[in-house]
Amino acid sequence: MFDFPRSVWLLGWVSLATDAGTEAIYPLLPFFLTQVLGAGAVSLGVIEGAAEAVNSFLKILSGRVADRSPAKRPLVLFGYGVSSLARPFIAITTSWTQVFTVRVLDRVGKGVRGAPRDALLAATATPHTRGKIFGFHRAMDNLGAVVGPLAATAFLWMYPGRLRTLFALTIVPGIVSIVLILLIREDTAPTAEHHAPQTTESVGRPFTIFMIVLTVFTLGNSTDAFLLLKLTDAAGGAKFVPLMWAALNFVKAAVSVVGGSWSDRIGRRQVIGLGWLIYAAVYAGFAISTSLAGLLAWFMIYGFYFGFAEGTEKALVADLAPAESRGTAYGIYTAVQGIGALAASIVFGLLWNAFGAAIAFGVGAALALTATALLFIIVR
Repeated sequence: MFDFPRSVWLLGWVSLATDAGTEAIYPLLPFFLTQVLGAGAVSLGVIEGAAEAVNSFLKILSGRVADRSPAKRPLVLFGYGVSSLARPFIAITTSWTQVFTVRVLDRVGKGVRGAPRDALLAATATPHTRGKIFGFHRAMDNLGAVVGPLAATAFLWMYPGRLRTLFALTIVPGIVSIVLILLIREDTAPTAEHHAPQTTESVGRPFTIFMIVLTVFTLGNSTDAFLLLKLTDAAGGAKFVPLMWAALNFVKAAVSVVGGSWSDRIGRRQVIGLGWLIYAAVYAGFAISTSLAGLLAWFMIYGFYFGFAEGTEKALVADLAPAESRGTAYGIYTAVQGIGALAASIVFGLLWNAFGAAIAFGVGAALALTATALLFIIVR
C-alpha cells in the first residue's frame, strides 16, 4: 500500500508489537493503582509524570550518542529490550512505589530507543515524504494500542479479575519486537554528519523557538491516566475501559497517516495547530461533562488530536533541525514533552484533589489554547 523502505515497515511492526504489550496494561493502571493498591490521584500523577521525565532525559543522551555513531540499531535494540523485560514485573507489585519502579524502568527503555529510532526513520525520508512516514509509524504504534486493549478486554472477559496474569503475559509481544529489530539492516557507512560537532546550539534557532512553544503546550498536557480515571468512575468499573482505549487508538491510527500526509501538502504548522485546538476542546469537554456517553464522545474526538499532531510534530523537527543533529533534536523534543508531562501531571493531580476535576481539565485547555496562538505568532 505504501512504497516505504524495509526498515520503515519493520520499525512500524516493532512499535505495533511493543504498544500491544504496553497498552494492554496502561488503561488498567489507574484502576489497579487506586482500587487494588490503594493509591490516590497524586500518586498516579507522580508515577506517570516521573516515568515520562526519565524517558525524556534519556532521549537527549541517546540522541547525542546516535548522532555520533553510524550504528543506531544497537541503541534501538537495547531500549526495546529493557522495556520488554521490565513491563511484566507489574504483575508482582504490591505497592504504588513498586509500580513506580517498574514504570520508570519501562520508560528508561523508551528513552534509550526513541531518538535513534526517529533518526533512522528521518534518514529514510525526503522533505516531501516525512509527514507520511512519521504518520505511518504513528499509525502502526496506535494500531498496537488497539490490539493490546482488545486482547486485554477478551482476556478479562474470560478470566475476570486476573489482572496480574494479564500483566505477566505482556512478555510475549515484547519478545516479538526484539526479534523484529534483529531483522533490520542498517547502513553503517561513516558519513560527514557523524563527525560534525555536537552542541545544543547546533539544532538551530527555528527549532529552539518551536521547543519554547511546545513547552507551553506540554505544561497542560498531563498523563492520559486522568482521562481514563474519570472514564472509569463514570463507567462504574474498569471492565470495559480497555475497549474504550482501543477505540481511541483506532481513531488515532486512522487519522495519523492522513494528518501526516496532509502536513506534507499544506504545512506542518496548520496541522499541528488544528490538533492542539482539538486537544483544548476535549479537555474543556471533560471539564463540563459528567455522563459516560458525553465523556466517551470527547474521548473519541481526542484521537484526532494525536492523529494530527504527533507525527506532524516529529516531521517538523526533521524540517527544522540540521541532518547531523537530528538525534539530539529528537532527544530535546521528547525531553520537553516529558518534563512538561511531569510538571503537568503533578499539578493536575494537586488541582484535582484541591478543586476537582473540572478545574484541572480547564487549566489544561487554557494552556493548549495559549500554545496554539503562540505557534502561529512566533513559529515560522
